Amino acid sequence: MTYTVAVRELCEFTAKQGDLDLRFTPAPTALEGIAGHAVAAARRGTGYRAEVTLSGSYQTLRVRGRADGYDPAQQRVDEVKTFKGSLDRQPASHRHLHWAQAKVYGWLLCEQEGLAHIDVALVYLDVGTQQETVFTERCSAADLRQHFEAQCQRFIAWAGRETAHRTARDAALGALAFPFGGFRTGQRPLAEAVYKAAVAGRCLLAQAPTGIGKTMGTLFPLLKAAPAQRIDKVFFLAAKTSGRQTALDALARMAHSAPALPLRVLELVARDKACEFPANACHGESCPLARGFYDRLPAARAAAVANADDGSPAPALLQTRVRDVALQHDVCPYYLSQELARWADVVVGDYNYYFDLGGLLHGLAQANQWRTAVLVDEAHNLVERGRKMFTAELHPAALAQARSSPAAARHAPVKKALDKVRRAWVALDKAQTAAYTVLDAMPDKLLAALQQCTTTLTEHFTDHPTEPDAALQAFYFDALHLQRMADLLDAHSMVDITRPAAGPGARLPKPGDSVVCIRNLVPAPFLQPRLAAAHTSTLFSATLQPARYYADLLGLPADHAWVDVESPFAARQLQVQVARHISTRYAHRTASLAPIAALMAQQFRERPGNYLAFFSSYDYLQQAAALFARQHPDVPHWSQSRRMAEGEQREFLARFTDTSQGIAFAVLGGAFAEGIDLPGQRLVGAFVATLGLPQINPVNEQIRERMQALFGAGYDYTYLYPGLQKVVQAAGRVIRTPSDEGVVHLMDERFAQPQVRSLLPAWWAGPAG
Repeated sequence: MTYTVAVRELCEFTAKQGDLDLRFTPAPTALEGIAGHAVAAARRGTGYRAEVTLSGSYQTLRVRGRADGYDPAQQRVDEVKTFKGSLDRQPASHRHLHWAQAKVYGWLLCEQEGLAHIDVALVYLDVGTQQETVFTERCSAADLRQHFEAQCQRFIAWAGRETAHRTARDAALGALAFPFGGFRTGQRPLAEAVYKAAVAGRCLLAQAPTGIGKTMGTLFPLLKAAPAQRIDKVFFLAAKTSGRQTALDALARMAHSAPALPLRVLELVARDKACEFPANACHGESCPLARGFYDRLPAARAAAVANADDGSPAPALLQTRVRDVALQHDVCPYYLSQELARWADVVVGDYNYYFDLGGLLHGLAQANQWRTAVLVDEAHNLVERGRKMFTAELHPAALAQARSSPAAARHAPVKKALDKVRRAWVALDKAQTAAYTVLDAMPDKLLAALQQCTTTLTEHFTDHPTEPDAALQAFYFDALHLQRMADLLDAHSMVDITRPAAGPGARLPKPGDSVVCIRNLVPAPFLQPRLAAAHTSTLFSATLQPARYYADLLGLPADHAWVDVESPFAARQLQVQVARHISTRYAHRTASLAPIAALMAQQFRERPGNYLAFFSSYDYLQQAAALFARQHPDVPHWSQSRRMAEGEQREFLARFTDTSQGIAFAVLGGAFAEGIDLPGQRLVGAFVATLGLPQINPVNEQIRERMQALFGAGYDYTYLYPGLQKVVQAAGRVIRTPSDEGVVHLMDERFAQPQVRSLLPAWWAGPAG
């Protein structure tokens, strides 16, 4: 079996050496890199060929890639690298890697064109000055072939193991049986839809009830489809830690049911959870796990994927296992996990690893031309998460901290550039008369000042790479992100300026105190290319209604499939009551507290047990909890607090047992409104004291206007659909298994409205009350 590898991947495997060095030095953006390559190509003579596709073989290895350029007249191949700052500071290890890549392209061209020799050129283009520095070496075809084969020989043993792994993996997946005795009701149609989407190479939007086993119902069919569809990687993307853990548990269950299954599962975690020396910088002079990282990486990589001593497949690469392997080989656990993403079959991580503009998994997939399958867990969250990814904000505190930084004090150009931004910001605020303003475009003078400032800061960081300055870097990154989003500004986003209101005892806001924001409203234009890049993708959740709302905002392809899986639960299992005598509208909040407390107490006395009560805000929650405690002190209760740590969240949930009783007060849309599992007597009911509608404020009203202009449904897209999605998720905590029975009280008269009822789950069989 032939193993195919990209030139870049081959050389990064064989030619990287020395320290992991992530001292911050500005690098060109992807767009600057593309533009730089175009500049270099345009300067070449007639007949120059840019982006030359090449491939070659060595034994069972096929190597492919695209040379940046080839000049037949000069018989020269160019490897173009863009950079900023001084080339003299380039580490020798980088130059070594670049030569390795260039010479591989040199051999592939010699072989393709029948050349006896060729000039191999490293072309370094400074994106700031547009100046080129060229290093050229005349190489014989024989020498280049020897270099090529040497790289291949270093890789081919690994490639052989990878080929054997892939063959064994696909054979085992073909024989894999469902790890339970049978599918749950609703789980089989979901699995069939996922499998068919994989076979057809399509995108699937799947609404499936909470409690049917959606994670297993999507992972299992996708893995079964992988061999025939030649799927290289499965990316399971989740919004929260609980979603990632559910996926890891499902994969562990599969591994337990099929002990010989050689499936490499990798968990990706955030850097702050994996770093062993958070106070140290990421380079060999500061961190011992960065020193010699690439020299020790091969042994660590091999150990991570090696079979167990008894010959059984390697254990899942969970955070703890990756850490153990990394520390045994004195390498950084976080960056070892990123390297292992190249060799895993299933990667479980957060949305941002794929959908963010610089997402690791998407970048690797594109560079290596992987055939990928993407699963998006609790996909209703991707709307808001997507908006945050593509929103950019500048806060006055960030600028103030940058202006007070050591660099600003020591380096006049830095202070001057930051001061110019401050003056432009102050002038902008003086021209505004309202507390909230929406502009047609990013203000020219502030944008120009920011561009000049980031240019100055780029030069500063390049010239002073050993002077870390966290505040200055933070402002620099914020400014760069805002500039990038300004370049991409379209109908999907808006520019707004918010001036702070003076709080009790606070000083009055001054010009320059505003928050400047490029606010993404429709993430579809950014998410769509990511979804299109995958061979197949499935976005699933219990709340994806109406489907057109998610298709519009997430950028699903026009031919995407849709499945609405029938619930396995019967209407008799869940009593849904509408409290028509209660209004939770903002103007009626105070009046609603007494009837809410009375209804909750009545339900508890009729059926003692564990309940969750959801409110639209912490203030509303605290008012309701205080009144309930005064009027019904005999009923146990506990409340969610602001900014709960993970340990506090675990303590909150630990109070729900099979024998306990009480009412827990929580915020709708918060940590306890989705992604938690309290089956049986651990939870017998829920109270929802709100429709979950977002607050009416200037920002949301602007969003409503934009949604109306784009989709003709401004109120629904801004308020109704997002609100009821939270309600259904919260109510979904009650019935988790076919044997569960419970009650949900929808405490607002608007739940009786036909439009609202039509957006509630059909199996609820019509709320009573």
